Amino acid sequence: MALAVRWWFAVRVLVADGSRHCRCDLGRWFPPVGDTTVVHRAENAAGNFGRDLRLKALAEWKQNEPKAFVSREKSRRFGMAVPPLSAIVAILGVLAARIPFIVAIAIVLGSILLATVFDILTLPLELNAIMRYATKVRGEKCFPDRDDADAVIRCALAHAWEQAMPPVLRYFLK
Repeated sequence: MALAVRWWFAVRVLVADGSRHCRCDLGRWFPPVGDTTVVHRAENAAGNFGRDLRLKALAEWKQNEPKAFVSREKSRRFGMAVPPLSAIVAILGVLAARIPFIVAIAIVLGSILLATVFDILTLPLELNAIMRYATKVRGEKCFPDRDDADAVIRCALAHAWEQAMPPVLRYFLK
């Protein structure tokens, strides 16, 4: 189910809008926080602008609502750590002949399921932060063409959905 949700909200949108060439006003569109490159292109793919918009929204969210941001980050770290650790424990349990192989598989799949549920349950916080920042981008008219702005915002939301899945699931989809 999580893979279907990821496909619908992330992959499908990035395939449809991610390669669209967008033009922005560099006077209003600043590089994401921590970006040290000197030259930024006024024309780029919507997927790249969407990734930048997401990073900017996360940086602003971290400043304005640190508790919610920390909660989301802890959920992400849980998704990165628990499935591999549970796999190690399950493998050691099978090697020590303490648990059956089927139970070991159930443990690993259960930990992946739990990590996915936590990631998806905290995702609305991140989506709200992106939409608040997107409203600011629309108000400042960073993108002269409204269709470009809409495509960039859809790509930013799609990047958030794509990152909501635990790395284990993303690894299997590559």
